[in-house]
Amino acid sequence: MTEEQYLSGRILLAMPGMFDPRFERSVNVMCVHDENGALGIGIGQVREGVTFHDVLNELGIDPGAAPDRAVCNGGPVEPGRGFVLHSTDWGGSDTIAVQPLCALSASMEVLRAIAEGRGPSRWLMALGYAGWGAGQLEGEMRHHGWYAADPHPEVLFDTPVDERWNATWQAEGIDPALLSNATGQA
Repeated sequence: MTEEQYLSGRILLAMPGMFDPRFERSVNVMCVHDENGALGIGIGQVREGVTFHDVLNELGIDPGAAPDRAVCNGGPVEPGRGFVLHSTDWGGSDTIAVQPLCALSASMEVLRAIAEGRGPSRWLMALGYAGWGAGQLEGEMRHHGWYAADPHPEVLFDTPVDERWNATWQAEGIDPALLSNATGQA
């Protein structure tokens, strides 16, 4: 696989009929994808009963004037670990670029910056992540599991969480109702 084929910076959508029900209608920002595997942050489901202020309070950070937002269910791996997907107008010591879509930070530094009003202008928080071993994601894509959409910042930052799956398909010019839930063999 060449670097151009790697999916970092794209939005990964679960195909209709996804073989793993945990990922039905899943929407993931692909943050890392290379020969060693992949890491994505789920942005299509809310973590029930958890808000941004809840996370800050648990960590002993005064929420200040930060808006209280729902926290996304980032994925089944390390569900207690927090990640912030954000605009590139802020960067901390652990921030990685997820070009061309956004940046990713996973430190207390970004949480404090948001709470103090000096953080990124656009952001969302997720708990957990989705991870794939070397070649695993490619295999799942060959078996009708995933569709790699182009980066759509408006879906990430301007679309309500429960509308992101449909909104990404629409941004791609695809009606998901017309997609088959099975693949054929040639």
